[in-house]
Amino acid sequence: MSEKTFYIETLGCQMNKSDSEKISGILENMGYQETSIPEESSLLIMNTCSIRAMSENKAYSYLGVWKKLKKKNPGLKIAMCGCVAQQTKEKVFAKAPQVDLIFGTQNICELPFLLERLNSEDRVCSISKTPVDVDESCNPNRREGISAWLPVIEGCDYFCTYCVVPYTRGRQRSRMPGDIIKEARQIASEGFREVILLGQTVDSYGNDIDNPDINLANLLKELNNIDEILRIRFVTSHPADITDELIYTVRDLGKVCEYFHIPMQSGSTEVLKRMRRPYTREEYLELTGKIQREMPDVGLTSDFIAGFPGESEEQFGETLSVLDKITFDHCNTAAYSPRKQTPAAVWKDQVPYDERKRRLNILNKKVREVVKKSQEKYLGRTLEVLVEGFKEEDGEIILTGRTRSNKIVHFPGDKDMVGTLADIRVKDTSIWSLIGEIRQLHNLNKS
Repeated sequence: MSEKTFYIETLGCQMNKSDSEKISGILENMGYQETSIPEESSLLIMNTCSIRAMSENKAYSYLGVWKKLKKKNPGLKIAMCGCVAQQTKEKVFAKAPQVDLIFGTQNICELPFLLERLNSEDRVCSISKTPVDVDESCNPNRREGISAWLPVIEGCDYFCTYCVVPYTRGRQRSRMPGDIIKEARQIASEGFREVILLGQTVDSYGNDIDNPDINLANLLKELNNIDEILRIRFVTSHPADITDELIYTVRDLGKVCEYFHIPMQSGSTEVLKRMRRPYTREEYLELTGKIQREMPDVGLTSDFIAGFPGESEEQFGETLSVLDKITFDHCNTAAYSPRKQTPAAVWKDQVPYDERKRRLNILNKKVREVVKKSQEKYLGRTLEVLVEGFKEEDGEIILTGRTRSNKIVHFPGDKDMVGTLADIRVKDTSIWSLIGEIRQLHNLNKS
């Protein structure tokens, strides 16, 4: 085993996955080698998510297992980063004394200095409210594949009453367009065929920059001109920041996929007010209706919370009724989870835990019905698919790809098709994927 090996366990959203790629790049630049086996590592890193209690508990569960590894190997170093680290700070040491290093979401590029401090200090904690300056050592180490994450904005200015993101990721900070375009060209040169623009509220991009020409629509137009990139996506959108210009840009640009992930969170206007979401039920329905009119085959996905404080049975029913009006392609759902620092966590009208779980089960059943309906509308149709990978089943190569609307498609084919576009006819559906056959190949040249 190399003296300098590392293992990263990543929990949470795409932004956390992107952060782990950056951490991996920093460590490899320092001479570390990544391993997929924690027992073979000299440095274990837990990249945490605090959006729900379950995610935080999962992180501490992993740390409990790692404590046993450290007992066998006292020289092992354990680090915690991500949103739980940013929020909990030094308190992590009391709860998990096996942890040697804590660093926040703003301190990733400081990692070489922090590891050096561990040579002379027993424990190190570094949590900043503003990002540490980025340098060349912060280039991400992206995994081999077809799609690459590309963060364009971090943080959030909305301060929803249930959400920890503004406290763990900070206020909204947009990257300059030139830096994004430069990184996108680097991504293309590495052989990736799709870029996925990331942000907690990605459509807010540019709102914090004093230049009206810097916005997501114009950024998409610039990225659309990069020859080697076949597709462009973006997540996650905030309903209040989706403009007509953005809708028309997605509709008109050939490489930008017709896909919007737009968290609604509740179908009740009154609950939305308590959540501090700056739109009404009617405005959300009008927005999604406009998007579907402009792009009939658009993929629409959303997020919903069941059992928010004060939510009545009638208001929960309003959420269910939204699913009768909008045929979503998928919805992320969760029972409300009180989070420290957020206003809603201390409200007196908490919905009992068992009732939250009951409502979540009902919501999930409704979502499955809607998704099934969404899948079935593609039967017999031919769709453009970007081939992402393959596996062998009973001697047959089964390829997996995504449609422009973000539907997963499985179909028989050849390994050489990975990274290319193909027209696939849908023969069958399951609840989470489509089953198809090849009709036409677009391009087998992956250079």
